[in-house]
Amino acid sequence: MRFKLLSIFAAAVLVAACESTPEATDDSAGAGDVMVEEVIIVEEINPLSTQYVREVLGDHVLFGFNSSVINAQAQGTIKRWAEWMNAYGQIVVIIEGHADERGTREYNLALGERRATAVKNFMVAMGVDASRIATISFGKERPAVEGHTEAAWAQNRRAVLVLG
Repeated sequence: MRFKLLSIFAAAVLVAACESTPEATDDSAGAGDVMVEEVIIVEEINPLSTQYVREVLGDHVLFGFNSSVINAQAQGTIKRWAEWMNAYGQIVVIIEGHADERGTREYNLALGERRATAVKNFMVAMGVDASRIATISFGKERPAVEGHTEAAWAQNRRAVLVLG
């Protein structure tokens, strides 16, 4: 019985020792109390900058092998691009089409052009004036990732939004 009471008392002391006291949140703080206020400074990114495109909008979309079909994930990104362009009427962009290293130079240039054009057409359908969007294909000439693996190739099958 004595052991049981001692155990209960020890558990109560342990719980009490772990308990913390809340900081004062009203104006009744004592003279010795110190209130600390945390200030977070957020730097706003200029929406007309390359940094904004890269960090906020996302500057590229990926495509499947031998495809210029815009998948659901890419559609979300391209919709953000279109909304941004519609909000800032002075912006002009270039859509770069890219391909992985497989295939001939000519085939990949044509595939890159189809990808860039597909993105442009999607943006035009979202209300962006076609005259504000230029397209160019680099085919396999400018890989984002070097390597001869499926993972590298997947990153190279893309369209990139660049400020014009």
